[in-house]
Parts: sequence; C-alpha cells; structure tokens
Amino acid sequence: MRTINKNFKYILLLIAAVSISSCEEVVDVDLNTAAPKLVIDASIDWVKGTDGSHQKVKLTTTTGFYETEIPVVSNAQVRISNSSNTIFEFIESPGTGEYLCDNFVPQIGETYKLTVISGGQTYEATEKLFAAPDVESVAQNNEGGVSGKDIELKYFFSDNGAENNFYLTAFETNITVFPDYDAFDDEFFQGNQTYGFYLNEDLKAGDETTFSIYGVSQRYMNYMAILTEITEGGGGPWSSPPTNVRGNIINYTDSKNFALGYFRVSEVSKMDYTVQ
Repeated sequence: MRTINKNFKYILLLIAAVSISSCEEVVDVDLNTAAPKLVIDASIDWVKGTDGSHQKVKLTTTTGFYETEIPVVSNAQVRISNSSNTIFEFIESPGTGEYLCDNFVPQIGETYKLTVISGGQTYEATEKLFAAPDVESVAQNNEGGVSGKDIELKYFFSDNGAENNFYLTAFETNITVFPDYDAFDDEFFQGNQTYGFYLNEDLKAGDETTFSIYGVSQRYMNYMAILTEITEGGGGPWSSPPTNVRGNIINYTDSKNFALGYFRVSEVSKMDYTVQ
C-alpha cells in the first residue's frame, strides 16, 4: 500500500506539472475578420445647467479581435437638423474622428435628424429630445451587501406622472474604468418618487461618484437593455449567442451596409457625491 500511495503521488505531481506548463502556452486562434463597419457614436447630451451648445459625434470602424487600436474615420460630413430645418454642422478635429459643434440648440420635445456622409454612403437617423428628472438626493448605507459591511448608495428622483417615461442611468466613480448603466421605464413607479442604488464592495470614504439620469425613447431603452445584458453576461444556457445590436441609424445608399451605434438626444440630470 505504501508503494502504491507513493507512486500515486508522483503521478499527481506529473499531471500537475503538465497542466501548469499547458496553461502557460499561448494559443492563437485564427478568427475570421468581417469587413469593417462604420460605428457612429452620436449621443447628444444636454446637461442641466448648461446651454447644450457644445456637442460631439465620433466616427470609428470595427476592427479585428486582436487589434489594440480602433480606427477613426476622417473627412466625413456630419450634421444635425431640427424640424425647422436649422442645420448644425459638426466639423472634425483633424485626424481624430471627432466631429464638433459649438452652436447646437437643444429643445425639449424637438425632433432632430442626424446625417452622416462617409465613403460615398449616406446614413441618417431621427430622434426626439426627452426631458430628464432631477437627481434630488443621495443616501448612503454603510451596512449594505451580503456581508452587511459594504457601502450602498441610493439616488432619488421623481417621475412625471403625466406621461410614460423611459430612462437611462449611469453611475461613475474613480475606482471603476467604465460607468455602470441601467435602462428601465416607469411602469412600477408612475408619478412617484423612486430610487436607484449602487453597491460596490470596493467603495470607501473619499471616493468621488457621479449619478446621471437621461430621458430617452422607448426604443433606445430597449437597445441599451440588450447591450447591458450582453456585456454583463446575461441570458440562460439556452439563450441565443450575442450578435450585432442594430440601432436607429439607416444607410440610405446601401441598406445591407448598415452602421453600428445609435443617435440619441437627451436631457441629463447629474449629481456629484463624495462617499462619506
């Protein structure tokens, strides 16, 4: 029995050594790369307390999985017009793919049309500017989470009971790289005060945070709900594999050569908070 146990231990050590060396081996997977698609980042945000005149649209393309740089798109024509046919031109900061406007005029309830002409293709989208409720207050609970020792933050706002509303919320902090997004409607709190909350076991006193609430369309809410589910690994074992999520941008030159991204126009309410 002693000999068997001793030999068994050697076998386990050998298997472990082989496993470790295998884990260290780099395996390059040969992936198929599709033709690049235009990506239009056109989020027009009218932050409360500002005139909303400074806006930006960014154009890039998709690229290979292993690429570390995202290609930008230069020399495009970018403009937004309103229902009165007032045109707001967006001019590129040379070589950046960022198209800037300094005279945009936001108006609640107004409908805007985005036009992008690039590579001989014309892309268009329309969207309405929706109002956002104020972030009224933030409450801190130092006994949150499963352990009862994590910091939980709640932000409060009041819904407009005279209409159906759709929201995008974002929570930003100095301890995370990307904002935490959520998209939802007012079905269960129509006309009432409600709250959202953020919980992170790494939050500590002195951390800087920002709560943002965007008024959005129902279609954009659905679009963001799908995106957040994909990025957070949502779905069950029988769910369909993720694919390109289509936004509201249409290619009127070649409908099959669609662009990725979404044209959104929103009023935004923000509140900064320092964790106590």
